[in-house]
Amino acid sequence: MATSDAPDATPSFDTSQPTIARVYDALLGGKDNFAADREGAALYLQYVPDAGRCATENREALVKGVHYLARAAGIDQFLDIGSGLPTQKNTHEAAQEINAAARVVYVDVDPIVLAHGQALLATNDSTIVVTADLREPQTILDNEQIRQHLDFGRPIALMIVGIHMHFHDDEKPDEWVRTLVDALAPGSYLFITDFVDTGEPLQKNMERAGLESLGNGWIRTPERIEQHFLGLPLVPPGLDFLARWFPEEPDADVPDAAELQPWQRILMAGIAKKG
Repeated sequence: MATSDAPDATPSFDTSQPTIARVYDALLGGKDNFAADREGAALYLQYVPDAGRCATENREALVKGVHYLARAAGIDQFLDIGSGLPTQKNTHEAAQEINAAARVVYVDVDPIVLAHGQALLATNDSTIVVTADLREPQTILDNEQIRQHLDFGRPIALMIVGIHMHFHDDEKPDEWVRTLVDALAPGSYLFITDFVDTGEPLQKNMERAGLESLGNGWIRTPERIEQHFLGLPLVPPGLDFLARWFPEEPDADVPDAAELQPWQRILMAGIAKKG
C-alpha cells in the first residue's frame, strides 16, 4: 500500500479535540480513538441512545452499496471521501470480496486515518490512503497518487458516505462534489448517506448531539438530500431509510417506514449514475 506521505513518516494529530473519524470509530466500538472522542460519542449516546446502532447501520449500508456497485454495476474503482478509520467491514473488503482486482482510494482529512491505514493496509497493493479535504476537491483530483491508482478514463464509484451532514449548506458542499463528479467518466456512480429531517424529535436530537460534540452534524429534508445527487438519476430503490434500502434487491419486501424504530429513521442512502 502507498500513502501520500513517505513510508516512514508519522503523521501528527491533536488528540485533545474530537474528530469525525474517531468519534465514529468510538460509536462503532473501535479502539482507535481518544478520551475527547469518547466524550463526543458519549454525548451522541446521551441524546440518541441508539447512536451506536445508527453508526453500525451506516456501515452496513456502505457494504450494501459497495456490493451493488462491484457486482451489479460492475465497478472496479472506488474513491471513498471522508472514509474514516479502516474498520470491519470497509470499502476495500466489501469490493474486493466481489472483485479481487478492485482498486480503492481512501481520502480523509484526519491524519490518524493515514497512520492507521499504513499499518492495516500494508499488504494490500490495490488500496491506498491519502490525506486530503473534500473542501478542496481539486487537490484530490490533482493528487498524483490518486491519479496513478485510479483510471479516470473509466467509471469510478465516488463515495460520500456519512460525511455531508458535517458541512453546513452555507459552505455549498454540493459544489465540491460537483467538481469531483464532473471529472468522472460516464458510467460512474455517486453513493451518499446523510442525516434526514422528516420532523421527528430523535432526528433533531442527532443534530443537537453533533453540534455540541463536533460543532457540526446538520439534518436535511429528503428533498434537500436528493439535491446532493446533482440531478443524476437515482438507481432503484432511490433514496430511502437505510433499513429499507437494498440496491441489489430493489423490489425486496421491506417494512413500511412507519414501522421502523425511530433510530432507523435518522439516515438515508442513495446511489446515482452519471450518464
